[in-house]
Amino acid sequence: MINNHETTQKKAVNIRLFLLLAFGISWLTALVIYLTGGLVNSPELFPGSGITLAVILLASVYMWGPAVAHIITRIIARESWQTAFLKPFMKDGWPWWLAGWFGPSLLILLGTALFFLIFPTFYDAQLTLISSQLEAAGMGNGQLSILQVILMQTIGAILISPLINMIATFGEEFGWRAYLLPKLTTTMGTRRALILSSLIWGVWHWPVVLMGHNYGLNYWGYPWSGLLATVWFTLCIGVFIGWVTLKAGSVWPAVFAHGALNGLAAIGLLFVKSTPPMLLGPTPAGVFGVLPFTLAALLILIKIGDEPTS
Repeated sequence: MINNHETTQKKAVNIRLFLLLAFGISWLTALVIYLTGGLVNSPELFPGSGITLAVILLASVYMWGPAVAHIITRIIARESWQTAFLKPFMKDGWPWWLAGWFGPSLLILLGTALFFLIFPTFYDAQLTLISSQLEAAGMGNGQLSILQVILMQTIGAILISPLINMIATFGEEFGWRAYLLPKLTTTMGTRRALILSSLIWGVWHWPVVLMGHNYGLNYWGYPWSGLLATVWFTLCIGVFIGWVTLKAGSVWPAVFAHGALNGLAAIGLLFVKSTPPMLLGPTPAGVFGVLPFTLAALLILIKIGDEPTS
């Protein structure tokens, strides 16, 4: 009993250290972004490139805060790297790799379609945005060409974006899913660990949401509705991503799932004819766009047990 108590205490201390580092690194980076113009007015590093200081800091520091926190915590606590969820385990875990790679794309497409079914006034039957892209490329605006562009962008995002985005998404997943989630799972059970880690992940996003990430700066209930919507979004997404991580015993399905999410999340914006209420959709950050993830999360939480694994 004493050893178990000491182990539990040590885990709690390590979790607190990890959270302090993850939030500290990322939120201090957000402060730098805010003080240098925020997301909207951040200075360009190379004139005319569109690459701003905010973009660089978000991709290279903010998103990597959790991974750096994982590494530092593991070193300070002298934890074994055998439990770092870095091994791929593809021989037995390949179904969860497939779920991570293709699952988010399927759920995003379902959420996009659902949003336009519920809010048909935002659907652009003329596909003006895509037509203008074709005209700018000198390809005309025939219906066949429009369908080709839609298929190319969608299939390309599904197949390639998990790989393209993996460097950035590893920074988050190596922290939240490869460190925090397993630690919480062994102390409070899988169900509660999935929920709590996903909620924490949402709160971690709050500084950039306050600066306009996902929802902009001019929406109903700003900023509180955006902050709440973010937590709901990460809860629904995080349960799915966390589940494939635990089932695979590896962080890599989560890295690719997050990459797929980032790559296809904005696909619905190609079909809008006016500015939609981003709190509602069509991206999965909206409460209607995320509904398929919500259903998947509910099924996962119902199915799994809730006892500590060790």
